[in-house]
Amino acid sequence: MDSNPALLIVGGSVAAFALINGAAGLLPMPESALRNRWKWRNICTSLVHSVVTGVWALLCFYLHPRMAQDLIGTYSPSSHCLVSVSIGYFVHDFTDMLRNQRLQHSWELLFHHSVVISCFGISVCLCRYVGFSVVALLVEINSIFLHLRQILLMGNMHRAVAFTLNSIVNLGTYVVFRISTLAWMTRWLVLNRDNIPLLIYGIGSAGMAVMTVMNIVLFYRLLRSDFLKPSREGKRLKEKKI
Repeated sequence: MDSNPALLIVGGSVAAFALINGAAGLLPMPESALRNRWKWRNICTSLVHSVVTGVWALLCFYLHPRMAQDLIGTYSPSSHCLVSVSIGYFVHDFTDMLRNQRLQHSWELLFHHSVVISCFGISVCLCRYVGFSVVALLVEINSIFLHLRQILLMGNMHRAVAFTLNSIVNLGTYVVFRISTLAWMTRWLVLNRDNIPLLIYGIGSAGMAVMTVMNIVLFYRLLRSDFLKPSREGKRLKEKKI
């Protein structure tokens, strides 16, 4: 590329997701979600980002398979644009949480977003490691079901069949698109450490360490909430009957 349009795309993406956030407030909202309109809008906006970037990431590798063989220097205009659009979303979501949520409730996500913005920012500015960033965006396939889970919970549908089915798919895609992807990315970093400048390698390794810890914690929370908790409640009921 003769010029880098990243800044323009990121700015347009921030504006676009702000508009999507506003439009989400116009959608029909379950009564149980009325007490937290901001969270409803925020989750709907995040769902749009996950659907768009998750599918887009898969298409990038399908349409440009050479990128999978060289995650450092090979990329397409579409993949570069994808990473820039995603930066715009994370910038929007970061500022949205700062304005509307207490720091004690949002610090984990704010920290996550800071790491992602930093790593993706290096990628689009240098036009290097774009393929690696696109691999990272494959986790958004799982995020679709994570956000659907939150929407179903806000709609007070935690006992519905739809919630049970989503929980099963969510857990499956969590293992395939999140845990497996992060493990593969960590392995790739280790194997390619001689091809990456020390500073970039350090930032990437730190980012992967943070993401791995956060995702292990989230996986445990999901298991406990969606699968282990009902079992514990059933056990208590049996004990009461006895």
